[in-house]
Amino acid sequence: MNEFFSRSEALLGSETMESLRTKRVILFGVGGVGSWCAEALIRTGLTHLTIVDGDTVQPSNVNRQLPATRETLGRPKVEVLKERLLTINPEAEIEAINTMYKETMYNVQKDDVQCTEEPFDFRLEEYDYVIDAIDSVAAKAGLIIRATRTRGVKIFCSMGAALRLDPTKVTTGELMSIQGDALAKAVRTRMKKMGVKPYRKVQCVYSTEQALQCETRGSLMQVTAVFGCTLASMVIRDILKK
Repeated sequence: MNEFFSRSEALLGSETMESLRTKRVILFGVGGVGSWCAEALIRTGLTHLTIVDGDTVQPSNVNRQLPATRETLGRPKVEVLKERLLTINPEAEIEAINTMYKETMYNVQKDDVQCTEEPFDFRLEEYDYVIDAIDSVAAKAGLIIRATRTRGVKIFCSMGAALRLDPTKVTTGELMSIQGDALAKAVRTRMKKMGVKPYRKVQCVYSTEQALQCETRGSLMQVTAVFGCTLASMVIRDILKK
């Protein structure tokens, strides 16, 4: 038993830990939600993780994002996060892709959806899990469609973590059934307008707390980190039940 992960193995068992060491996960978005998800996965024992984000660390990120400190301002988030994750487990394989996920769906005919991606060719079929922690409605909807139509891949998604104060209101649910979340509604609306829908049910993390009103989309680590850790837990629990 690796002493660094002995407490994980004591709870999850050796077979689950071995699965964690072999599963491949790709995570889109390493901001207030995704960065904490990445750390939770690596600290639990995952060893193959690809992180995707095209943003650099900004002063407004410091209040809630793991890569953001005054020393990392201006640096690509994925590079900073990769460095940190490797201090936790130097043996982990962390691929950092410094780009944004952009997807445009077009030529929709029945179940035939053609997609274009810029500027990176993400090969989702090479992964066991896709984690969506991105903010763009268009990109989120496109990623969900693509992932659910890729054989052997399971996707878990984050809905809106901004404008909330109470981490005890964070829960999980199926995308098409979530109520009171503006981002989930926007994603469903976009899919409906495009005439497409996921091939499979999509489990999401969201908050039942009513969104607060403010001039900018304020958010706190106390909530965003819980979203991220919940996403990591969804992956780990899915591996455990298999």
